[in-house]
Amino acid sequence: MRRPRLALLPLLPFLSLLLIAAASPTSTADGPARAAAGPGRATAASDDAYWTAPRMAAARPAPDGVRAAGHGGGAAHGRAPAADPPAPSRPFDGLPQVGTFFWADDTGTGRSCGGTIVRSPHRDLVVGAGHCLRSPKPKRHFAFVPQYHDGRKPFGLFPVERVYLDQRYYDLGTDAGARWDYSVVRVGPRADGTEAEDAAGGVALGVYPGYEHRRVRLIGYPGTDDATHPKPLDCRAATHRYTSTDPAAPGDFLEIACAGYIGGTSGGPFLTRSPAGYRLIGVIGGYHTGGDFPDISYSSYFTADLLALYVHAVRGDAPAQPR
Repeated sequence: MRRPRLALLPLLPFLSLLLIAAASPTSTADGPARAAAGPGRATAASDDAYWTAPRMAAARPAPDGVRAAGHGGGAAHGRAPAADPPAPSRPFDGLPQVGTFFWADDTGTGRSCGGTIVRSPHRDLVVGAGHCLRSPKPKRHFAFVPQYHDGRKPFGLFPVERVYLDQRYYDLGTDAGARWDYSVVRVGPRADGTEAEDAAGGVALGVYPGYEHRRVRLIGYPGTDDATHPKPLDCRAATHRYTSTDPAAPGDFLEIACAGYIGGTSGGPFLTRSPAGYRLIGVIGGYHTGGDFPDISYSSYFTADLLALYVHAVRGDAPAQPR
């Protein structure tokens, strides 16, 4: 009868982190997650007006980790083909919880990268890739649009308040720090005061999910150097463990073979199904910021390091910064 209790011991640190997060007040008006003044409803309305359908359609992928069709940089590191042939992908209208970050960079160019709303006490957190948001350069009209497609904002727009990345990812860079290529982003309410999760729903955050999954749903917003495609891609395939052979980018990563995931798909979710709904077990990134080939994608492995970022975001702590 003691064995089940002993089996819980390795999970106690993670359960403790979740209890800390859950103990944070759920009031979005007075709780720590709103202790620092966010952009406010006026900013939400201004960003919503700025991101017209043409501007969103013209937004280019985040400048880091762009994968073009036919690019084969991984060959320099002896990368063998994936264990599985690439599964087909198809464009669709998207999922409510999955969307795109939009911002205007320091040159005024519109940029984009994927993200997924995760369940949280304050109902305001989005998980995406770290490499998209790592640059300290100013981001104007920085916001998240759930289920963006065809120039539409079906659930409105949510301004970004804070971006949480692991300090090691800032310090080591996108290759040496590839194991920490993820972000937790706190977004403010849309102009009418509604939080992102209340508007579009959220998925569970899965840490230590294992590497071998028979059926994972991969969603990504493909783009080119000229414009973002109007619809996201949808694919279902198995995931496997990939141990990097590139000494400059060490680590173990989730690998999935889905066709056509070119630049712009970074931050797109790896989703598994459970009786309680979808669970987020990865985002396109990690090894070579998501991979060198459009038919093979990667994710950093979700560990307690991501859970710690989640707790910092729930509590409203000051994020790490480039040094």
